[in-house]
Amino acid sequence: MTDAAARATHLSLPNVLTYGRIAAVPALVACLHFMTGDDARWAAFALFVVASITDWLDGYLARAWQQQSALGRMLDPIADKLLVGAALLMLVRDDTIGGWAIWAAVIILSREILVSGLREFLAELNVKIHVTWLAKWKTAAQMVALAVLLAGPAAEKVLPGISIAGLCLLWVAAVLTLWTGYDYLRAGIRHAMEH
Repeated sequence: MTDAAARATHLSLPNVLTYGRIAAVPALVACLHFMTGDDARWAAFALFVVASITDWLDGYLARAWQQQSALGRMLDPIADKLLVGAALLMLVRDDTIGGWAIWAAVIILSREILVSGLREFLAELNVKIHVTWLAKWKTAAQMVALAVLLAGPAAEKVLPGISIAGLCLLWVAAVLTLWTGYDYLRAGIRHAMEH
């Protein structure tokens, strides 16, 4: 691949959207760390929602325009995990996620790390594990829950009880996380035993 072709691939719209999602992580943290009040919550919510939409959009555009690249395949899951991890940490920090709900956050973070490790191991064996529909539902539940919780107290003024709904959805995502994480782990162990 020529330098010009490599640059064009690196600067394709799907990859730029992924770069934007990574850039949204420190911006999200800054909203919740340096700002206060409803403005901070709505800004964090807006950033997270836009970043979550780019997660779907970059993959869709890469497939539709045949602009899939090794760089995009590497950065996309990293961007997702950074975004989810940062949101969970900030929500635990400000006690939006507290008490027993912290276990849901721990389950989700643990699964993200487990799956990253398994994918790396399986890639060395030239084994690909495809994303299941259940994993896609888990991601959807997780993203909606985190968006709702990021709006948190500001959203409560518009829709009382919305934070409880967000915490319930976070637990749904945690249960789906355990289920899909077990599927990945089982596949990883099976391939490890074979090799």
